[in-house]
Amino acid sequence: MDKRKLERINELSRISRRRALTEAEAAEQRYLRAEYIRKFRAEMAGILDNSVILYPDGTREFVRDRKKK
Repeated sequence: MDKRKLERINELSRISRRRALTEAEAAEQRYLRAEYIRKFRAEMAGILDNSVILYPDGTREFVRDRKKK
């Protein structure tokens, strides 16, 4: 997510603490937050797919393989 969108999310949050958001601002805030969450989840899934659990006995197990069990 680009910096401008993150700044806008924060700006809308600050505005909402001072006054009620207009319907257009509230809709924009919902849209931007949903986009942020989608991207966050996709990035986190990528991180977990490339993560490995190393057990004390030396065996390795990918986290993605662990999900299938």
